[in-house]
Amino acid sequence: MATFRFYHPIEVRYEDLDPQGHVNNARYLTYMEQARVAYFRHIGLWKGEGLLDVLVLLAEAQITYRAPILFGNAIRVGVRVARLGNKSLTMEYCIDGDGGITYATGSTVIVTGHPATGQTIPVPDHWRQAFIEFEGQIAV
Repeated sequence: MATFRFYHPIEVRYEDLDPQGHVNNARYLTYMEQARVAYFRHIGLWKGEGLLDVLVLLAEAQITYRAPILFGNAIRVGVRVARLGNKSLTMEYCIDGDGGITYATGSTVIVTGHPATGQTIPVPDHWRQAFIEFEGQIAV
């Protein structure tokens, strides 16, 4: 299991539940997105005002469900950059909770783009620097 330097707490809302009383599987991806945005803010890539200077395009998402999340469970999402490519980066996630339970693990591939044209661009140097300063060694 990867180690995470950043965790974002998630409040499970009633509307997140499916008819069986579990968190709907689609919400896991939303929780990962919330953590990703919080991570970007935490390392200074987004101040929360206006649009990002770089498009964040979700190219691929993978989730492994390990245990159901129920209403009232205290959960958090660990997020990290696991790989830096030329025009993309891979982020990994772990949704866990009290007692050491792991609810899900996952990853996303993010492609960087130009906000005006939508065309892919290399991951900006200041992004690379922010990721490496926070994470340390990152696979390429």
